[in-house]
Amino acid sequence: MYYDFIRTKLGTVLVAGDSEGLKVLNIRDGKRKYTIPSDWKQNRTFFKVVKEQLHRYLAGELKEFDVELSPEGSDFQKVVWDALTKIPYGKTVSYGDVAEMIGKPKAARAVGLANSSNPIQIIIPCHRVVSSNGKLAGYAGGLDVMVELLELEGIKTKSNGKGKFSI
Repeated sequence: MYYDFIRTKLGTVLVAGDSEGLKVLNIRDGKRKYTIPSDWKQNRTFFKVVKEQLHRYLAGELKEFDVELSPEGSDFQKVVWDALTKIPYGKTVSYGDVAEMIGKPKAARAVGLANSSNPIQIIIPCHRVVSSNGKLAGYAGGLDVMVELLELEGIKTKSNGKGKFSI
């Protein structure tokens, strides 16, 4: 498995993958911490396309990524993550909406768990999933990053002044 780091306005991003595709895109200053296994090899050129597309997205120039993805997880998680890639740029949906999308309307909580374990932040846009009442919470990259990503996509957020946000 190859890995590298990308410096962005969101902080340092860890990317990892192999010939099957991208397996990890993680905002290093977020809640989820990755320890890089000793058998991973740093490769600065392997992720050239990912780096270019990520920078274009963060500059507001790219609305849809074209990167081969190969996240590791359970079959259910992979179904949820695939559904997340179908949420259009600049739109939000609820956990219940995603449960409906995958044909399991009573699985909103399970969708929330799968969403929170998404290994490819930003490209698999879990930041576009909010609670049914519009509140923002639980983004592994950090709530401030979630707000920044939503606002980048033109979604207005509101703060209650106490660190809580909604759309």
